[in-house]
Amino acid sequence: MEVRASWEGAYRCRVSVRQFELRVDEPPRHGGDDTGPQPTEVLLSAVAACFTLSVAHTARKHGIELPDLSVVASGDYEGLSFRAIRVEVQSSYPRDELAALVERAKRVCYVSNTLQRQLVMEFVVSHEPPPSPG
Repeated sequence: MEVRASWEGAYRCRVSVRQFELRVDEPPRHGGDDTGPQPTEVLLSAVAACFTLSVAHTARKHGIELPDLSVVASGDYEGLSFRAIRVEVQSSYPRDELAALVERAKRVCYVSNTLQRQLVMEFVVSHEPPPSPG
């Protein structure tokens, strides 16, 4: 899996994901133009989206029809990273049964499982120039 981010000037970039494009920017208080979410908001979006789909998948797998479902992911900064990320699952489905679904869903959420691991990241400088825009 691979995505490409291309700088557009200032604190703005366009991220290509398969046939989709996302714009990422910083808010004005951080020098950006606020034309898209900031990178840490994209990270929290990935957590919330993946966990939403994990809960829905787990419910479907167990023959449970959820009446509604939303997930709020919030992060607490500590310096240049998040110290903690909180994932809150909301539904009118009975609380105890929802809690059991959440426990099962934690096992199949790729994003939260990745963030909870000791992950190896490699930073390299390419010998290739970036592709031309357009």
